Amino acid sequence: MTVEPRPELPRDAERTRADLLAVATEVFAESGYSGARVDEIAERTRTTKRMIYYYFGGKEGLYMAVLEHAYRGIREAEQRLQVDHVDPVVAMRRVAELTFDHHLDHQAFIRLVAIENIHRGEHIRRLDTLRSLAQPATTLLDEILARGRDQGVFRADVEALDVHLVISSYCVFQVANKYTFGFLFDVDLTEASQRAHLRRMIGDVVVGWLTAT
Repeated sequence: MTVEPRPELPRDAERTRADLLAVATEVFAESGYSGARVDEIAERTRTTKRMIYYYFGGKEGLYMAVLEHAYRGIREAEQRLQVDHVDPVVAMRRVAELTFDHHLDHQAFIRLVAIENIHRGEHIRRLDTLRSLAQPATTLLDEILARGRDQGVFRADVEALDVHLVISSYCVFQVANKYTFGFLFDVDLTEASQRAHLRRMIGDVVVGWLTAT
């Protein structure tokens, strides 16, 4: 059997790979895993299917790379948050608001999560790296909660995973249900004043819950 030689790597290989991930993220978010076409991704990045197969091994490998990249984005944003020496109440509010901003600014991420849940986590279950990638999220919350408890301002019966669940649920809703909720209640959740109001609200909800006696 004759094996075709691999295409020559472009000089800016990292940029090519990043462009492919960016476009593939949008295509998978728009069309789902089943509906997305490698041909369309190649065309929109002005590259070839052969190059996509070179970098990612095919459509499935590309989709899994997109998933990992999307989750890595929110984790890296959290790690850039400098709250080590910040009042724990202020720090917790910043985490909530950061999550809110990231979800609204990266709506393809939410659609990808929804698609993966429709497929019952078929692909994410094979990405063991995401388990370790998720750890810093709860570690950050654990540290803030511990400082808050030490200072006597946070209740003791709430775990980091509880806080993560509440924040994530609220923030995902803003994107996942914006069309249905917006139609039913005649409201645009993405309108500037609404966004500012909802951003403050999640901070108020989390802080109010954690400081309740």
